[in-house]
Order: sequence, then C-alpha cells, then structure tokens
Amino acid sequence: MLAMIDPGDPLAAFPPVDQALEDPSGLLAIGGDLSTARLLRAYRRGIFPWYSAGEPILWWSPDPRAVLYPGGLRVTRSLRQSLRNRGYRVTADRAFSPVVDACAAPRGDQRGTWITSEMRNAYARLHALGHAHSIETWSETGELVGGLYGVMLGRVFFGESMFARARDASKVALVKLIERLTPFGLALVDCQVASTHVMSLGAELVPRADFTASLEVYADLPLHDGAWSDEVWT
Repeated sequence: MLAMIDPGDPLAAFPPVDQALEDPSGLLAIGGDLSTARLLRAYRRGIFPWYSAGEPILWWSPDPRAVLYPGGLRVTRSLRQSLRNRGYRVTADRAFSPVVDACAAPRGDQRGTWITSEMRNAYARLHALGHAHSIETWSETGELVGGLYGVMLGRVFFGESMFARARDASKVALVKLIERLTPFGLALVDCQVASTHVMSLGAELVPRADFTASLEVYADLPLHDGAWSDEVWT
C-alpha cells in the first residue's frame, strides 16, 4: 500500500525505500510538501519528488538507480572536440533560476513539465541555502546554451535536470562538474533513472540497496574546502 505523507507534520517519516512499488517502478509515497527540511531528508535517503502539475507530490526511489562515478566518466571523441573547440565557458551558480527555467521548458512533443512553479520555488530555497547548485554552459557570445542543476549533500551530487540549446552543451556542464569536484572528494553523481544521455557518459545501473549504502557513507562526509568557491570553471 502506498504511504501517505502528512503535509501538516514536518517530521513525518518516509517509509523504508524497499517498500517502493514495482509498478510504477520506484513510487514510494504520496503527499507531504516541498519544505527544505523534507527535501533534504528525502535526498539523504535516496528519495526524490517527481510529479506533474495537478498531481499530488509523488516521492520515488527507483531500483536500480542510475549512478555516475567519477572514475567511470566516459568522454567520447566528439565530446572531447566540443570541450576543446566550441569555445564554451562553464560557470557554477551564476544563473540558477535561468537554468531551472530552461530545464522546465517543454521539449519535443511534450505539452507540460514536471518542474512546476512549486518545484522551482523549492529548489530556489535550497539554492539560497547552499544546498542546490547550477552549472552553466555559455557560448562564445555569452548566451546560455546548456546546463544542469541538482542538490549537493556531502560528497554526493543529486542531478535533477539538464538542458542543451547547442551541441553537447549539457554534457559539457556535467563533465566539468565531475572534473571540478572530484579533487575535492566527489564520490558519485546520482542520475536517478537511466537515459541514453547519462548512460553514454558512463552511468551505471546500481541496485538500490547499494546506492543507499553509499549514501550512508558519503552524504554526511563534506567536500574539501573550496569546492564551490570559484564561479568560473573554464
């Protein structure tokens, strides 16, 4: 039976993640709110919100989990050429709201987005408190052409969404995120669910139990000082 989270109880606990449904895969709970405290508790346990406008808040913990380890990063020849030759400039936390807005824009034949105004406001609060970050890819002319955003807990980066308006622009942002943070102790990037995009970069499918065990080790272990001190990464 799907667990219900009381939005009036800020301390309401999530059920164990192994109680998540098999169909739809990973659905764990419904309800609650997107308060900062609840979101941080959710991420710490490998749970994230994902729902569409007009739906109640749905909480997920899929099995298996798509995870990208720094040592497994795969940079293809074409991506390496983009890194070298396209004149991209990569920054951190220079344009959090524009990145989230770009990620929220409907793509292809999509009519809506799961990044609702409620979600945007919640992650803006996390960003203001230093928990959420954006990575931006800029063209030579200063146009925002790609990027990503997510939540950082300890040595784990929980990726939320990416966008690209130019070739490889989102992949460049992810590569630079890993290259920048690995010397400061980055252990893994949570990609949530498998996609052609993240699997092409070397993401692996990891059993949920192994993923949550990694969180027990790394989510409370801080990065070395200075990881986010520079806004310009290239």
